[in-house]
Amino acid sequence: MTVGDEEYDRAKDVKQFDDSKIGVKGLVDSGAATIPPFFVHPPESRPRSTPTTLLSDLIPVIDLSGATSSRRSTIIDQVRHASRTLGFFQITNHGIPTVVLDRTISAIKAFNEQPTQTKSQFYSRDPGHGVAFSTNFDLFHSKAASWRDTLQLRMGPTAPETERIPEICRREVMEWDVETKKLGDLLMGVLSEGLGLEEGRLKEMTCLEGRVMVGHYYPSCPQPDLTLGITSHTDPGVLTVLLQNQIRGLQVKFGEDWVDVKPVAGALVINIGDILQIISNDEYKSVEHRVLANPFHEPRISVAVFFNPNKRDDLFGPLPDLTSPEKPALYQMFIYSEFMRRFFTKELDGKTLMGYFKL
Repeated sequence: MTVGDEEYDRAKDVKQFDDSKIGVKGLVDSGAATIPPFFVHPPESRPRSTPTTLLSDLIPVIDLSGATSSRRSTIIDQVRHASRTLGFFQITNHGIPTVVLDRTISAIKAFNEQPTQTKSQFYSRDPGHGVAFSTNFDLFHSKAASWRDTLQLRMGPTAPETERIPEICRREVMEWDVETKKLGDLLMGVLSEGLGLEEGRLKEMTCLEGRVMVGHYYPSCPQPDLTLGITSHTDPGVLTVLLQNQIRGLQVKFGEDWVDVKPVAGALVINIGDILQIISNDEYKSVEHRVLANPFHEPRISVAVFFNPNKRDDLFGPLPDLTSPEKPALYQMFIYSEFMRRFFTKELDGKTLMGYFKL
């Protein structure tokens, strides 16, 4: 690759950027008017200049009030339909107070807006301690980097040592984990019943226990048409609960179109992961999604909690209850840790791992 009249040494530039530990927020703070070449995506993978917005109402907003009593059967039907078709839905009246939503967003914002020398002490590509701050987990094996910084915390089955969580967001992160675990319990029960299973089936498979929280910070991008916030991908786990502020950017693939997920005040975005699609033998759908680079002055902030099985060395595949001579198993059995190892050693490139395990 050449930039101007000189040969561009991408590997050197990426390493220099990573060693600086400043993240994309640091580039913005330095006054960068252009993005470094390794953030530029090839033309074919960039979003069209006019995103598809006409289909935005396809993403349903489901009211969870009465989920433990009078309206449960209605909610199960709505969640099942959304999970079978779009793989995405938003939920309101989910039981988490608005003040907690706002505190969580504010805490992740505050962490990222600290001076570089303060937050860089958490910058790491080794998640061994349960807490790591970085720009793009796939920075060194992706074709192009994406315009975001991320604070990642492994909250379950064992949370990090308290002092390892940045103090500026410590209380809020721990509170959010408690709230999302309760919500995850409710959603797993609804999803289980939607498959015709016992309410506690997914919980018994430890699908609530392996929890990873990521706080994404998407600062304003000086050239948003040349890059992305997150490239197209599917989530590898069971279920994702996403809190986002009111800055748009999340899109879901629907056929050949990209559908905007419009922020709804007080709502959370829920999507099905690859493992749940496999467990359900394709009854539920894990769908490609992406985030556009942020063209606005205000930062886009999101907090995702990924629910994954804790039994990493167990075999996973379609549940026997969901297979029959008329609908045989569509996937081979596999060890969960092998599935995740494959995910973290490839770039986010829109290609799901599910095809690898198809029969």
